[in-house]
Amino acid sequence: MLKFTRRTLAMALATALGDLCAADGVVVIGHPALQQLDLETVVKIYTGKMIQVGNIYVVAVNADVGSNVRERFLQAFLKQDEGKYTGYWRVRRSIGQGKPPRELPRSIDVINFVNSTPGAIGYISEADIQPGLNVLLK
Repeated sequence: MLKFTRRTLAMALATALGDLCAADGVVVIGHPALQQLDLETVVKIYTGKMIQVGNIYVVAVNADVGSNVRERFLQAFLKQDEGKYTGYWRVRRSIGQGKPPRELPRSIDVINFVNSTPGAIGYISEADIQPGLNVLLK
């Protein structure tokens, strides 16, 4: 019985640590009117397949191309690299299926935009979290 308990504990711990590492230190934040989101919803928002959550229109923002937090977000949340993501949006734009989220240069710009824009969603490094931020997904 003791071996089973240790094995179960080890598996649970490994799963929990894997989940923590999955976000790679990036958190998704949103305007205070938004509530917690799941990964599938975040992916749909950042790929232009969802523009409304409940009765709130969502306005997504990205970090600048080449920024560390953007690379980590694309890998951890969208399972893509910059080339795939940019190419995806190039095709969508050319066939009239929308345009990619606006890009902001610094985390503080993302925070200010998200806090002041109804329906806004963005992502920042976990190290940049400030008290009172509405964290939607880690």
